Amino acid sequence: MKTVLCFGDSLTWGYDAKSRARHALEDRWPSALAAALGEGVHVVADGLNGRTTVFDDLTGDCDRNGGRLLPTALHANAPLDLVVLMLGSNDMKPMIHGSAHAASKGMRRLVDLVRCHSWPVEQEPPQILVVSPPALVETADPDFAAMFEGAVRESAMLASFYADLADEMGAGFFDAGSVAQCTAIDGVHLDATNTRNLGRGLAPVVRLLLGQ
Repeated sequence: MKTVLCFGDSLTWGYDAKSRARHALEDRWPSALAAALGEGVHVVADGLNGRTTVFDDLTGDCDRNGGRLLPTALHANAPLDLVVLMLGSNDMKPMIHGSAHAASKGMRRLVDLVRCHSWPVEQEPPQILVVSPPALVETADPDFAAMFEGAVRESAMLASFYADLADEMGAGFFDAGSVAQCTAIDGVHLDATNTRNLGRGLAPVVRLLLGQ
């Protein structure tokens, strides 16, 4: 049995902009990925609303710093064959950092954390798949428009930064924007169709990294 850890933010958690609740389990992209991969692969979803790559958000009601949380997730779910990292959207908030360049530095740190982790069981280092989240889009929602002011332009650069990073560090790369688009309801999240499309779109890349 192969195990895949999907480490992300509200896009991985399954936030639904329309209902402001959570997508049904079958509509979340890790579930769609698991269904596409079939038997023999266990997909673990670790998504947290507001999670950043490595930056603190002191307005949150829990720790949202991915750099602090990732080692615990790696330890809890070991042994792992593949770690999928999809973060960066929340880094685009001006109050967090507001820069695609900074998000790429944060993603680099996450890749290093996976590579250097002290595993609780004997295992080979897992494969790593860096996923750039879909670029944000303009929205008429006043709260999200203010929260992500200037982020549409910056987020459009994430794929390029992440692709270069993955190539340099020998990790896999996937541009989520190639199969999914954020909804204009809030400019940040995915509707059910797009989040399912993301899971299905990732499946061929995941199979390749798992050697299937």
